[in-house]
Amino acid sequence: MKRLLWLGVGLAVGALAVRKLTRKANEFTPSGIATSLSESAGGLVESMRSFVDDVRIGMAEREQEIQQAFASGELYHDEFADLRDDEQTGTRGRHAQEGQR
Repeated sequence: MKRLLWLGVGLAVGALAVRKLTRKANEFTPSGIATSLSESAGGLVESMRSFVDDVRIGMAEREQEIQQAFASGELYHDEFADLRDDEQTGTRGRHAQEGQR
């Protein structure tokens, strides 16, 4: 009886190992590699779409803030002015200034 139990355990472990190895081997076939690449590319495309959507939402919010300030006639405080070169050196951008040199 003890031998039969160990035979069953050995068969179960062997079957699981063969199944795992077969799945791993299928990952390295041309179709497995293509599937892996398509899943990776799909994830990358989805991440890029999400990023672009976030940027568009941020741009729309910022544009709305600027339009509201303009409509009310108040001077809009640009909190990002110190990050841009054009505000620090005059009204022209850095590339326009380089063209004059």
